[in-house]
Amino acid sequence: MNTRKLGKSGLDVSEIGLGCWQFGGDFGAIDDARASATLSAATAAGVTFFDTADVYGAGHSETLIGRYRDETGVDPVIATKVGRSADLFPDNYAYGDIRRHLEASAKRLRTDRLDLIQLHCVPTEILRDGAIFDVMNRLVAEGLCRHWGASVETLEEAEICLAQENLTSLQIIFNLFRQDAVWALFDRARATDVGIIARLPLASGLLTGKFTADTEFEPSDHRNYNRDGAAFSVGETFSGIPLATGVDLADALKPFVPEGWSLADFSLRWILDHPAVSSVIAGCSRPQQVEANARVTDLPPLPDDVHAALKEFYLQKVRSQIRCPV
Repeated sequence: MNTRKLGKSGLDVSEIGLGCWQFGGDFGAIDDARASATLSAATAAGVTFFDTADVYGAGHSETLIGRYRDETGVDPVIATKVGRSADLFPDNYAYGDIRRHLEASAKRLRTDRLDLIQLHCVPTEILRDGAIFDVMNRLVAEGLCRHWGASVETLEEAEICLAQENLTSLQIIFNLFRQDAVWALFDRARATDVGIIARLPLASGLLTGKFTADTEFEPSDHRNYNRDGAAFSVGETFSGIPLATGVDLADALKPFVPEGWSLADFSLRWILDHPAVSSVIAGCSRPQQVEANARVTDLPPLPDDVHAALKEFYLQKVRSQIRCPV
C-alpha cells in the first residue's frame, strides 16, 4: 500500500483509506462481527487511515473502531467528525458543546488525543461567520486533537475553509461523477498544503457498475431513504444523480476501462491520479471489498488522453444531471 502525506499534518496515510459510515447502519444492517472482520482486512491490506463520525450509528462506528484498536494494538490514523448531531446542527456551535462531543468521541475511540477532527458539513453561513474556526484552533491548542479539517458539501464551502491558515484537510465528494474540484480547488489546496480526502469515490456504489435501475436497498440504507434528498443533502447519495440516470452513465463509462480492470478499479485509480488527493475513503461492508480496493494502489496511472476524455464525458453528459450545488 502506497502512502501520502495528509496535508500539513505530516501524517502518512494510506492512499486507500476506509470510510466507516456503513458501520453506523446507513448502508443497511452490518453486524459487529462483520464490521470487525472488515477492519481486520483493512489492516491486513495496509490501510492505515480510518474515517468515521460521531453520528454514524449514534457513535457506534467510533465504538467499533476504538474496540478494534484496543483489542488488536493496531494504531491507524483516525479521522472523526463533529457538527451534525441534533443538539449542534444547524446553529449551536459553541465551544463547550463542541468540546463535549469531541470528548465523547475520544472516549469511544479509546484515546486521549484525537488525530484529526473534521467539521461535519456544517451550514455555509456558520462557515462564513468564522467563529467556529476559532473553536477548532482552540481545541488543537488545548491538546484535545492534533489537527482539524472540514468535510464539506460544496466547493463554495471548501473555498471558505481554505482561507483558514490552520486547516489540515478538506473532505469532499470527489469521483468521476463529481470532477469540478480538479480545476476549481486542487491547485489552491496544494499551494496551502491542505490534504484532500475523497469521499463517495464510487458514488454510493454506482461506479461499481453493478446496479440496475431496479436495484433495491434496505429501508435503513440512505440509498433508499435519501435518494431524493429527503433526509440530508441529495449530493451525499449517488453524488446527487438519480439512480436510473447514474446506472446509464456508469454503463457508458465501461468502454474506457482497461482489460482486466473493474469499473471500481478504474474509478479509484482516476482519483489517485490527482496528486492533491491524500487518501480515498471507500466505504466497505465486507472484507473482500477492502482487499479489492486496496489493490488499486498498485495499478498504473491512466494516460493523459483518457483523463481528457473523462473530463469531456463529465462536462457533456454528467454535470447537468447533478441535483445540488457542486
